[in-house]
Amino acid sequence: MSALSDQLVTYAILAYLVAMISHAVEYALGNARAVASKVAAPARELVGVGGSGGTDGTIPASPVTPTETRPSRSAARGAVAGEIAAWVTTLAVVLHLGAVLTRGLAAERMPWGNMYEYVLTATFIGAAAWLAVLWKQPSLRRLGLFLTLVMVLLLAFAELKLYVQVTPLMPALQSYWFIIHVSTIIFASGILLLGVVPAAAYLMRAGWEQGRRSFPYTLARRLPAAAGLERLTFALHAFAFPVFTFAVIAGAIWAEAAWGRAWGWDPKETWAFISWVVYAGYLHARATPSVKRNVATWIAIVGFLTMLMNLFGVNFFFTGLHSYAGLS
Repeated sequence: MSALSDQLVTYAILAYLVAMISHAVEYALGNARAVASKVAAPARELVGVGGSGGTDGTIPASPVTPTETRPSRSAARGAVAGEIAAWVTTLAVVLHLGAVLTRGLAAERMPWGNMYEYVLTATFIGAAAWLAVLWKQPSLRRLGLFLTLVMVLLLAFAELKLYVQVTPLMPALQSYWFIIHVSTIIFASGILLLGVVPAAAYLMRAGWEQGRRSFPYTLARRLPAAAGLERLTFALHAFAFPVFTFAVIAGAIWAEAAWGRAWGWDPKETWAFISWVVYAGYLHARATPSVKRNVATWIAIVGFLTMLMNLFGVNFFFTGLHSYAGLS
């Protein structure tokens, strides 16, 4: 089962990579129809409203047709590539789920006992949540380019740098609070991982709509409208924050039962509190009319950076009572 899990992770990475390439094709061909209409417009003016030429000295309409059909075919190819990307992403998520389940079966426990398993499960939650968003709002499909890029990078990093062999759960984690606390923190982390994608896309798209034509705003010219991206960012964070809050409280209760104190400013506890404060600040800023939406979104980006610090930085550079990452 452990070997099968490892193979499924590799296959999932490859599937996410194929999906990313397909999304890139759709992204490259996505505005062909807009180009087609702009190119064809001057020709239509020459032809006249009726489109019949010859009797009033205008140019016949037939030469315009190839100009219009070629870009339309490119746009159709882009749409097909986008549909392929969505289906391949679904396949990748299925393989990803299989990797998580077989890892748990191999360990005979929940697959959250070390940093590798944590990243593996949290990324699955983010990818599965993306499929739910895509099912509800297909118009956001082009965000899949950035989501699959994040999946490829995180899973490849986990497989190359964080991987450890299956081991039994250490005694300190053998508690029913392990399931309650870690499952909720992983779920919240996965949703927040997804939430940072439209947040970054919103900042780029908003800049593009304001007339900025430098990098990275040029990456957003084919993304959905900024207002929709901002609403999705808020919805994901508003959904994840209560779950994250419950996870922090559950961790404090578990700490009281295990160590005789609910809070001791351990590095992970400290950074979890920092993340909670930043995300609470984002939701407060988002609800305050005087705060600009891009300022509030930057706070959400900072919140995700604190989550990355808690996941990677604390485990790599600090030691404490939460040193369960399995890293040497």
